[in-house]
Amino acid sequence: MSTNNTTTSAYTDFHLQFIAGEWQTGKDDSSNTNTNPYNGDTLVEIQQATKDQLNEAYDAASQTQEAWAKQTPATRAAVLYKVVNILDQRQEEIVDWLIKESGSTRIKAMVEFSATRAITLEAATFPNRVHGEIRPSNTPGKENFIYREPIGVVAVISPWNFPLHLTQRSIAPALALGNAVVLKPASDTPVTGGLLLAKVFEEAGLPKGLLNVVVGSGSEIGDAIVEHKAPSLVSFTGSTSVGKHIGELANGGEYIKQVALELGGNSPFVVLKDADIEQAVKAAAFGKFLHQGQICIAINRVIVEDEIYDDFVERFLAHVKTLNVGDPNKQDTAVGPIINAKQVKSLKEKIAKAQEEGAKMILSGEIEGQVVPPHIFTEVTREMDLSRNEVFGPLVGIIRAKDEDDALSIANDSMYGLSSAVFTADMQKGLRFARGIRAGMTHINDISVNDESNTPFGGEKNSGIGRFNGEWVLEEFTRTHWISMQNEPREYPF
Repeated sequence: MSTNNTTTSAYTDFHLQFIAGEWQTGKDDSSNTNTNPYNGDTLVEIQQATKDQLNEAYDAASQTQEAWAKQTPATRAAVLYKVVNILDQRQEEIVDWLIKESGSTRIKAMVEFSATRAITLEAATFPNRVHGEIRPSNTPGKENFIYREPIGVVAVISPWNFPLHLTQRSIAPALALGNAVVLKPASDTPVTGGLLLAKVFEEAGLPKGLLNVVVGSGSEIGDAIVEHKAPSLVSFTGSTSVGKHIGELANGGEYIKQVALELGGNSPFVVLKDADIEQAVKAAAFGKFLHQGQICIAINRVIVEDEIYDDFVERFLAHVKTLNVGDPNKQDTAVGPIINAKQVKSLKEKIAKAQEEGAKMILSGEIEGQVVPPHIFTEVTREMDLSRNEVFGPLVGIIRAKDEDDALSIANDSMYGLSSAVFTADMQKGLRFARGIRAGMTHINDISVNDESNTPFGGEKNSGIGRFNGEWVLEEFTRTHWISMQNEPREYPF
C-alpha cells in the first residue's frame, strides 16, 4: 500500500460545509470549535449549518439520485475504486487527522484506516452484486420479477469514536448502490467523520449533489435530518438512547423511514478454566484499551472462571502496567486521550460508583487533562454499574464466575447484545458457548473488537437493528420491488 504523499497537496477548507457539490460557509449563528483532545489545540472553526442549508442538501440529493442510479455498475464501481486509490495516496494525511482530531493512538489510526479502505474496496463490488429474482406464479400466464432498487436518499449520522470507518461503512455502500447521501458527522469529529471523505469523493469525481456533509448543532438539525421527507433510510451509529430517539422520529412522524441502527454494547470477554491464560491476558488488554476503550465493541466485562480467576488477575495486572499512556502520536502509545471533557467527567463518576458499590480498584493512575490511565477493578459482580452499563473508557471490571454455566449466564445478563468473546482450549466447547450467547457477533479465542468488510456487523436487543458489511448491507441500502407481468388474458370471477 502506497504512503507516498509527495505529489499530493494537503486538503484544506475544512471550515466549510459541503452542500450540492459546493464548499460553502455555514449560516447558523453558532460555530463548532474543533479541538485536539490531547493538547487542546484548535484544529478548525466551523460556522455551523442551518435547517435551510440542510434542506438545500436534501434537495440536491433528491435531484441527483435518480440519474446516478441509472449509471452503469461499472461507472459507479469506478468511482469507488478511485476512492481507494486516493485513500492510499493520502494515508499519511488521513492518519494524522485521526490522531489529532479523534485522539486515536497511531496504532488505532492505522487499524481504522485499514478498515476504511477495506469497506470501500468491498463497496466497489456492490454494483455488480446486487440482483433480483424470478419467481413462479400460480396464476396462468403470469411471471413474477423481484427487483432490488436503490432506496433513494440516505441520511447518515456518524459517531466520533471510529469516525472515518463508521462513516464510510454507510456512505460507500449507499453510493455504490445508486443512492445519494446527506451526512451529519459527530460534532467532535467533523473532519474525519465527514468533510475529509467529502474531499476524497470530490477528488474521485463523484457527481455533485450525491454526497452532502452538513455540520450543525443537534438543536438546529439533529431531529430535522431524520424528519425530513427526502430520506428513505436513516443510518445511525451511536448511543442506544439517541438511537431510540431516532427510531421514534423515523416511525412516529409524517414520513415513515427505514432505520439501520448500530448502538451501544456491553461486550463480555469470557475466560474458561482450560484457556491459554497468557494469550487471554494479551487479548483482554488489547480488546479493552484500544482507543481507550471508546469502541462500541470494546471489552466491557471480563468474566473468568473461579479456578483460574486469581492467576488471570495477577497476569492481567502485570501486563496492563506495561502499557504506555499519553501522546497518541507516539508509535508505542497504547492509551491516549478521551475525546472530550464530558466523557472524562463521566468516567470519573464511574470510578467513584464502582468503589462505592464495593469493587476493589487494583490499578489506577492520575488523570491528566483528558488522558485517563487504565483502571482495573476486581471482585466485581453482575449487579454493579460497571457490569450493567457501557463504560466507553479505559476502566474494566473482572467478574468471578463459578463455572461455565455461570459464566454464560453472566455474559447474557445484559440489555445489550453487540459483540462478545470466549477463550477456551476446546473448540467444540467454545462453539457451543458462543452459540449460547445472545449477541450479533461472538469470537472464539479472540477479542470482541472484530470487523471485517465481508461479514455481518450488528447487534441484538438494545444494541441495534440491521447489519452492515457484505451482502447484508446490500439489503439495508436497497428496496424490494415486485413486478408481475400477465402475458395472456386472465379470467376474473366478476
